[in-house]
Amino acid sequence: MQDYTIRRLLQLIPVILSVTVIIFLMLHLIPGDPAEILAGEEATMEDIHAIREQLGLDKPLIVQYFTYMKNIARGDLGRSMRTRRPVLQEIMDRYLNTVWLAAWSVVFMIIMGVTTGILSAIKQYSWLDNISMIVALFGVSMPVFWLGLMLMLIFAVHLGLFPTTGIGSFKHLVLPAVTLGASATAVVARLTRSSMLEVIRQDYIRTARAKGLNEFLVIMRHALKNAMIPVVTIVFLRFGALLGGAVLTETVFAWPGIGWLMIDAIWSRDYPVVQGCILMVAVSFVLINLFTDLLYAFIDPRIRYQ
Repeated sequence: MQDYTIRRLLQLIPVILSVTVIIFLMLHLIPGDPAEILAGEEATMEDIHAIREQLGLDKPLIVQYFTYMKNIARGDLGRSMRTRRPVLQEIMDRYLNTVWLAAWSVVFMIIMGVTTGILSAIKQYSWLDNISMIVALFGVSMPVFWLGLMLMLIFAVHLGLFPTTGIGSFKHLVLPAVTLGASATAVVARLTRSSMLEVIRQDYIRTARAKGLNEFLVIMRHALKNAMIPVVTIVFLRFGALLGGAVLTETVFAWPGIGWLMIDAIWSRDYPVVQGCILMVAVSFVLINLFTDLLYAFIDPRIRYQ
């Protein structure tokens, strides 16, 4: 297990380096001069040149990249061009809010998606199975912003059960978490169903039933664990995607997360903040993939031995 972990950690190095190169080039080659935006409409060319020199934008791209990497190695992501605050501080003020929102979306995804998938597999072709898969189809098809507005209209405006926007109590978290996790919940439900159907037809499941084991134990102890690897994959990949894909949800519910921060930074050409946000999301996604791989080895020892 230790050798497997070390090998996977070493494989992360070129991935993260490639991500930094892509992020740096993508943001520096798009049209627009951040110095002009920062200087304002009435600034002179001397003012713009002074700002470019101060920010290091007058240097060649390769020099800017190595300077950027050197600063990252020291934990310095630069300063925001708008607020002049450290980028890492700007991000951490919002990042934990996004992680909290994504985590509760995953909890909703696991509880609803896995439960629905198991019941649909056990009751294949029943009315429960048909209704569950139809609802799952709608869940995959619904746009996030539309679902958020509908939930807000029904449960906040008409019923008054939850607040419409903001952050604070657990009630503020319910509607954004359900909105963000709805599409992924539908995918998990369909995947759990197909995986469970494949497993419960295996010979060892029939043997367990023939031995007289309780049906609940057969499903939960023998079938579910062996059906979990593809489900674990999609759950954790979705969790990584939720960290960077919560922009629409955070905008609809005025949730102060990293997605909202990234959009503001893009509009104002605040390169350091945009780079920091994308880098934080990318590194989080890579680490989540690493954790998923290690979890594979824990669930199925054959992967570890390979």
